[in-house]
Amino acid sequence: MRKIMLAAAAMLTISSAAFAQSTVIVTDPAPTGSVVLPGEVRTYVMEQTTPSVVYDGDIVVGATLPDTVEVHTVPNVDGYGYTVVNERRVIVEPETHRIIQVLE
Repeated sequence: MRKIMLAAAAMLTISSAAFAQSTVIVTDPAPTGSVVLPGEVRTYVMEQTTPSVVYDGDIVVGATLPDTVEVHTVPNVDGYGYTVVNERRVIVEPETHRIIQVLE
């Protein structure tokens, strides 16, 4: 009976370790990659008639817009803001103003 209990404990430990190794947590998208947005975020942002602001910097994923650029919230969806910069719609992190996707 003791051998069965030890074998079961060993199997549980091994399977737990294997599961932990297969779990991937992405905390920061690659600057050249793009984030998969919920469909309602993209739809909402594309339907808005937000005036464009002029910005001299690069409009690329990973760039941080200055605090002077007004970021609008997306209703009922946390973690996404948007603005229009140089006639390009961008999705940003509301707290940091970091661009997470440029909509084309």
